[in-house]
Amino acid sequence: MSILQTPIFLFSTGPFSSFSCRRSIKAAGNAPKTQMSPLFIPTIFSRGLAEDLEKDHNSVINLNTCKRQSTNPPEALVIAKFYAIIEAAADRVEMHKNIGAQRDNWNHLLLTSVNSITLTAATMAGLAAIGGTGAPLVALKVSSILLYLAATGMLVVMNKIQPSQLGEEQRNAARLFKQLYREMQTTMSLYKLTNIDVINEAMEKVLALDKAYPLPLLGAMIEKFPKAVEPTVWWPPKRQRRLERLGEEIDGNGWDGKLEEEMREIVGVLKRKDAAEYLRLSQKALKVNKILAISGPLLTGLAALGSSFLGTTHGAWAVMLAVISGALASVVNTLEHGGQVGMVFEMYRSNAGFFRLMQEIIESNISLREVERRENGELFKIKVALQLGRSLSELKHLAALSSTRKGEEAIEEFASKLF
Repeated sequence: MSILQTPIFLFSTGPFSSFSCRRSIKAAGNAPKTQMSPLFIPTIFSRGLAEDLEKDHNSVINLNTCKRQSTNPPEALVIAKFYAIIEAAADRVEMHKNIGAQRDNWNHLLLTSVNSITLTAATMAGLAAIGGTGAPLVALKVSSILLYLAATGMLVVMNKIQPSQLGEEQRNAARLFKQLYREMQTTMSLYKLTNIDVINEAMEKVLALDKAYPLPLLGAMIEKFPKAVEPTVWWPPKRQRRLERLGEEIDGNGWDGKLEEEMREIVGVLKRKDAAEYLRLSQKALKVNKILAISGPLLTGLAALGSSFLGTTHGAWAVMLAVISGALASVVNTLEHGGQVGMVFEMYRSNAGFFRLMQEIIESNISLREVERRENGELFKIKVALQLGRSLSELKHLAALSSTRKGEEAIEEFASKLF
């Protein structure tokens, strides 16, 4: 009997590991059977083959067992975890994009349906008052009442969930997840992922976005009429970690006293002007939305009450109440949901959150005494300028203008040119 050793290579189960197996194949012949150990390998043949296999592969599968010996570097697991978070962020983008389109459809369909029901009920109330008697009067009267009550119930639900605001939330979430996805791709390209803090920070950002923009409606929906208006917060608390240097080491890491002073002035402008202005606009939009949300169901309810008195001694006032209230309810509903007042409120609140995030990013950098732990000053200045829609010279001019006109907020310009 002769023994033929052939290596059998299996597919890799991951990007960082591989398997290799050896299997003994017995070739049957005319020689008599003899007892031989299954581990016996001819010395001359096995030595070269075994050495080649050990050089090319990390693990060996012998005759009886398939043992995997991992020799992956430590950063391989960190990279794999980071890729998993990147894939989750990409999936969130599609989820929020699809849900946002669905909730936009809700807004259009519900607006059209409620207005159609309301105007139909008003028309029936008017026809009943023209000259209907007996069974036609009762039929038109009851139909008008039922339609008005249905419109009232639908408006209560619609004003509670604010479909236009739901759509804006999902659009913001899709945009921010896409931004996070690209940020993580940039991190993969520029830095070596050897620190587990990078994984923890990315996980916290994903979970913070999930909390700020929840997908379900029941139990987790954002309050549409909060008692106090606060900027939207979609980021975790800032925790400084030392970034690897890009390129050659520069004295001061691109920072100096002048740049720090400019950043402090920009933070002051963001607080006094941009964030404060958008919070004020958010409060106004919320007040208008509250008035419209209460007025719509109230008017359809009054119209249903007027329809119930059709054909009585108070028929003249009843028909006026039914028809006019129904018409006004359609106007109010169109202003609220057609004008997407809830979306405007969410947009203003989100913009205020953006300016608060800018403040925290700048303050967290300039508060560090060790400039080596900060982000590179020149790169940071470019990022701030782009976020505010300004050139570097305009950013410098804004800081100089703010330092010379402290206390004169009326003539101070806004920091951002984007919003």
